Amino acid sequence: MPTRIVGLRAANREECELSADPDPPVTERARREQATAAVAAARAEILQRAAAALPTDEADALAARLDRYGRDAALPLAWLYGDREDYQALVARLLRAVVDAAAARPHELRRLDRRREIDPEWFLRETMVGYVCYADRFAGDLDGVRERVGYLEELGVRYLHLMPLLAARDGEDDGGYAVVDFDRVDPRLGSNDDLEALAGDLHERDMALCVDLVINHTAAEHAWAERAKAGDPYYQAFYLTFPDRTLPDAYERTVPETFPDTAPGNFTWSPELSRWVWTTFYPFQWDLDHSNPEVFAALLDVMLRTANRGVDVLRLDAVRCLWKRLGTTCENLPEAHWLLQAWRGLTRIATPGVVFKAEAIVGPDQLVQYLGAHDQEQPECELAYHNQLMVMSWSAVASRDARLPTVALDRLADPPRGTGWVTYVRCHDDIGWAVDDADAATLGLSGFAHRRFLAEFYAGQIPGSFARGAMYQDDPRTGDARTSGMAAALAGLTQAREVGDPLLLDQAVRRLLLLHAIAYGWGGLPLLWMGDEIAMGNDDAWWQDPVAGDDNRWMHRPHMDWVAAQRRHREGSVEHRVFSSIAGLAAARRRTPELHAIGPTRPVWTDNPKVLAWRREHPRFGTLLGLANVDDADQSVDAGILDVVRAWDPVDVLDDDRPVPVVDGRIPVPRLSARWVVAP
Repeated sequence: MPTRIVGLRAANREECELSADPDPPVTERARREQATAAVAAARAEILQRAAAALPTDEADALAARLDRYGRDAALPLAWLYGDREDYQALVARLLRAVVDAAAARPHELRRLDRRREIDPEWFLRETMVGYVCYADRFAGDLDGVRERVGYLEELGVRYLHLMPLLAARDGEDDGGYAVVDFDRVDPRLGSNDDLEALAGDLHERDMALCVDLVINHTAAEHAWAERAKAGDPYYQAFYLTFPDRTLPDAYERTVPETFPDTAPGNFTWSPELSRWVWTTFYPFQWDLDHSNPEVFAALLDVMLRTANRGVDVLRLDAVRCLWKRLGTTCENLPEAHWLLQAWRGLTRIATPGVVFKAEAIVGPDQLVQYLGAHDQEQPECELAYHNQLMVMSWSAVASRDARLPTVALDRLADPPRGTGWVTYVRCHDDIGWAVDDADAATLGLSGFAHRRFLAEFYAGQIPGSFARGAMYQDDPRTGDARTSGMAAALAGLTQAREVGDPLLLDQAVRRLLLLHAIAYGWGGLPLLWMGDEIAMGNDDAWWQDPVAGDDNRWMHRPHMDWVAAQRRHREGSVEHRVFSSIAGLAAARRRTPELHAIGPTRPVWTDNPKVLAWRREHPRFGTLLGLANVDDADQSVDAGILDVVRAWDPVDVLDDDRPVPVVDGRIPVPRLSARWVVAP
């Protein structure tokens, strides 16, 4: 049973003391009974409130959702706050907020909710392909994004993720993640009305909108923080603060540094508070104290209001850090999962068509838990980033070896039914080389040495490297470093253009497309990072942007090159080849129901270490076999692997559905290319 934690709030105490409760541990059964009783006690009032605020059919639907999801929310709340005398009152208050949000939900969004309740896995369809960008760097502002939706449709995009667009602090703002107002679009990008108009346009085209919510921290200039600085004890209790270095120093012994180069340590002195503030990321981002139920309630209101503006997917930022406990890394703690489970249950009652995406860049053993895969499965987030697939794909093309990806990806548990991975080649962040020491040791490799090899390879520091990236947060104490750079630059296009070698250029394009074929064919929801569809390179002048500071990740956050994008229609250009091929991957997905995320994906060993293979199971439509040659030379695999597909004369979806060739008992896989093999 989980250890009960007492005394977690620090803002109004002289110390923050964490200790095991001396009372006998509360059992799972007792917590379930407590949660059930809390929902039952509030039910009559909640149904009466719904009947007064909603049409009869809507009130009836909400009642059904309350019965379906009420305990999903109340049980984790019981683990979090069940020792408080006001636990039942808290549950009732949160349910009242849910009803009010349901009543405020626009009619068109309620209609969309009904459609998605019928198809609750709408976001996992094989037709879903995502695109990720900063609104300003893609098109100037939200109105500009609306004007470019047709461009996204050309790519087969059905899911648009706009990077942080809520009002952020002036000056350095961690790429928009230092939010000063959760309820207002950054005025440089537009207004709340503009956001709602964009969401409406997307919905008319059967496209979904994803927006970031930062739930671990606020900017130091947020209204809550300003009230705390002014002496308001209610808002001082929203943050984790300490009167001296005693407890911060104790925490620092086990809590890792997120940015050891640019923001060392996890605590910042606030002269206004005369206290140390927990700042996991940067000194201007104050960590919230989620052991305070008022913080939970305030963030629930933020989620519901954001959803009611037409946002379909809430990307919840930095969820691994939500709870703190002395003597731990303060990452991936059970309470962080309970918070997500409770928010998920409550939002499902009010906004059933909205899903959660967890930004949890964690080790493979912890990753699937954010999709609810615990010892006792519990609904949590519906989507999570498949960081391991990204890392292993880049590892494979650097080493020309698919064995480590096969080992590492095979160890990863399958997502629970109704959830799925977000797969991707690149994103706005650096690449952290999450190579597990045990996985590496299985192949006689050193995890430390391989991580260092990848960091140096993609920084172009190793002879024979094709990459033109840069190290990020190189830590001389540990030897660890992460990688910055656009996908095209990391895949070799920049180098090929530098030397003017057509062969290197062809290899680089093939490599870039191969990586996307893996991401699009693995299953789940593939995301395309802005500019990768036209092979944009690094922004070499990133350091001249005052927003960037000394953060070289801005080299892979360039402004969209619309002149280059025009060349997507010019046959023979790199832009045409890459754009048309990536659009072709989306088209291939649409006609391949085996890629619906309902089924699991498992790597498959082949007799050739140069070929990564995987099987994608669908309980109704059968199996897809993926083959990816990560080498610069043509390769082949034993044709016996076709037994995976369980069909005569299987076809290659990526080769216009032609029969898979077999030569002397082997399947040829051309250099740096992929096959998606299915039954005819």
